[in-house]
Amino acid sequence: MQNTSLRRAWRLLSCTTALALLAACAEPFDPDLRDMGNGFDTSAAALNPAPRPRPDDRGVISYPNYQVAVAREGDTVVTLASRLGLEAGALARYNGVSADASLRGGEVIALPSRVAEPSPATGASVTGPITPSNTGTPPVSTGRIDVTTLAGAAIDRAAPQTQSQPSFPPQTPAASSAASSASVATPRALPSGEEPVRHQVGRGETAYSIARLYNVPVRSLAEWNGLGSDLAVREGQFLLIPPAGAAPAAPATPTPTAVTPPGAGSPTPTPPSAAAPLPQEEPPAAAPAPAAPAPVPEPQPVAEQAQPKASAMAMPAQGSIIRAYAKGRNDGIDIGAPAGSAVKAAAAGTVAAITTNTEGIQIVVIRHPDELLTVYTHVVDLTVERGASVTKGQTIGKVKAGSPSLLHFEVRKGMESQDPTNYLP
Repeated sequence: MQNTSLRRAWRLLSCTTALALLAACAEPFDPDLRDMGNGFDTSAAALNPAPRPRPDDRGVISYPNYQVAVAREGDTVVTLASRLGLEAGALARYNGVSADASLRGGEVIALPSRVAEPSPATGASVTGPITPSNTGTPPVSTGRIDVTTLAGAAIDRAAPQTQSQPSFPPQTPAASSAASSASVATPRALPSGEEPVRHQVGRGETAYSIARLYNVPVRSLAEWNGLGSDLAVREGQFLLIPPAGAAPAAPATPTPTAVTPPGAGSPTPTPPSAAAPLPQEEPPAAAPAPAAPAPVPEPQPVAEQAQPKASAMAMPAQGSIIRAYAKGRNDGIDIGAPAGSAVKAAAAGTVAAITTNTEGIQIVVIRHPDELLTVYTHVVDLTVERGASVTKGQTIGKVKAGSPSLLHFEVRKGMESQDPTNYLP
C-alpha cells in the first residue's frame, strides 16, 4: 500500500513539473485560477452566469448605447457588412481588421453606426434594444447581484456554447469522498437585460488580463465574444464584458449520517421498552415574589459604524450634483460642470482601463487600494494612459461638452457600486 502511494505521488509530481516546463517554453504562463475550487470562489453570481442574448436573424444584438453583430460560419467583413447595409471599410476600421478578413462563427463585431432595430420581423422576440424590462424572457425572480458595470452596469458571464465557439472543459466540482452527498446542479440564469460594458482591447492586453480587470472568468469572456481556442485578441477589438446573472438559492445542506467503519458491527437500536419512563408531573411552583429592580447600568459609548472618511477622496470636478446615486438605476452621481473644466483623479491609484463607446464618450477606470475603483465618464482630452500612476487631485482630462455638460462619477468596491458621496468631502 505504501509503495502504491509513493508511485502515485511521483506521477503527480512529474505531471506538475512537465506542465510547468511546458508553460515556461510557450506563451507567458497566465492562468486564471478563479474556477479552481473554493479557495478562489468569488460569488454566487459568478457561478450562475447570464447567457449572451440571442441575436436576430441578421445576427444583430442591440443595446441602448451600441449594437453588435454575431458572425455566421463562413462570414467575412464584406458579407457581414452587406447583410447589415454597412460600408465594409468602415466596419473593418472600427474593429481593427482588414476588409477582406474572415470571421469565426460566433465572433462578435461592433457596429460603427446603428442599423434597424431588431423586431419580430427580423426574428427577434422583442422590438428595440435590450433593457432590463425588455429582455424577451421571463423576469428573474431571485435577487440579481448588480455588480457589473464600470460605466453603467455589468459583469459576470456566459453564453450557451455552440459548435462554432471554442470548446472548454466543463466546470465540475472536485471529487468527493464516498461519504459525501451528490452535488446539486446549479441552474443557469436568464439574461438580465443589463447593457454590458464594452471594452476596446489596448496594446499588450490579453483575454486573461481583461478578464482579471473586470473580475470575470476568461472562459465566459471567450464564450460571449466567440474567441478562438487560443483566446487571441487584437488591438482595437471590442469585447463585451459578461454581466452577472441571478444568484441561485443556496442548496440545503444534507444532514450527515453516521458511517460504521469497516469490520465494526452495526449498533443495535434501543428497543421501545427500554426507553426512559416519562417524568412524573409536578405541581407548578408558586410564583416568586417580584425582586427589587436592578440598578440601571450606565450606558456605554457605542463605537461608530465604520464609514469611509469624508476626506478619503477629492471631488473629481468642480460643480454641483445634478443627479444622485440610486443603486441599480444610477450607479454613480452626475456632477454638473462647465465643458472643458478639469476632471481630476479622486484618489491616488493606477489607470486600469480607458474605453470609448460608439458615441465617442470615453470611460476611464482608476484602481485604488482596498479593491476600490473609480469610474469617470464624459471625459475628453485625456492626459493619462492605461497603466499610468496618478495622484489625488491630478488632472486626467476635461469635461465633455453636452446639454447639460456633466461628469458621471462612480465608486466601486470590487465590482459593487457604492454611494460616492460617502467618500467625497
